[in-house]
Amino acid sequence: MQLQKAIQNRRAVNFFDPEKDVPENLLKQVVETASLTPSSFNLQPWNLIEIRAQAEKSKIRELAWDQPKVSEAPIILVILADRSAWQEKHPVFEKNFHELTQAGYMNQEQRQWLLGACENLYGKNEESRQAFACKNAGFFAMSLMLTAKDFGLDTHPMDGFDHEAVKQYLNIPEEYWIPLLLAVGYFREDKELLPPKWRKSYEEIKVSFK
Repeated sequence: MQLQKAIQNRRAVNFFDPEKDVPENLLKQVVETASLTPSSFNLQPWNLIEIRAQAEKSKIRELAWDQPKVSEAPIILVILADRSAWQEKHPVFEKNFHELTQAGYMNQEQRQWLLGACENLYGKNEESRQAFACKNAGFFAMSLMLTAKDFGLDTHPMDGFDHEAVKQYLNIPEEYWIPLLLAVGYFREDKELLPPKWRKSYEEIKVSFK
């Protein structure tokens, strides 16, 4: 599928076929393709938790406004934004610096510069850490949805859930924020798919404050 068609055809579907599973190798392809998403200094501050067990999905449904799609979709992905991924000694920071030097993008003398840049951009305060993590995880989540559509899957991003309760249930460490839950599966064909919702026009999007 061309990118334009994936964007045009992607929908946040409300009804998933509970009898149609998503094979693990297909999900892996989707995730690894979406991982090509750009990120700040290539720090990739995203992770996900994959939930397939019906009992776990039912519990998450209780914490997500009792939305039926949470338990009907074959997979729920809990998207995680890592607020600490810019810090020295973080495994991703260290691997990233090693890979960048190996590939010739940086050299060892630039390590302190990179640490200082990350501290100034992302470590100033709680707001900057939150913005760093959620901005980049949001890029990844959008790539996941478009890639899933390209592979023939349907998705629904969800903001309606008890953030702290989900964190506690899944034992998620404090450095992670949950920008969204993502239902993944196949649209249930015996349900009606309503027309796409309206979108802002170019003229409505473009603004000037002069």
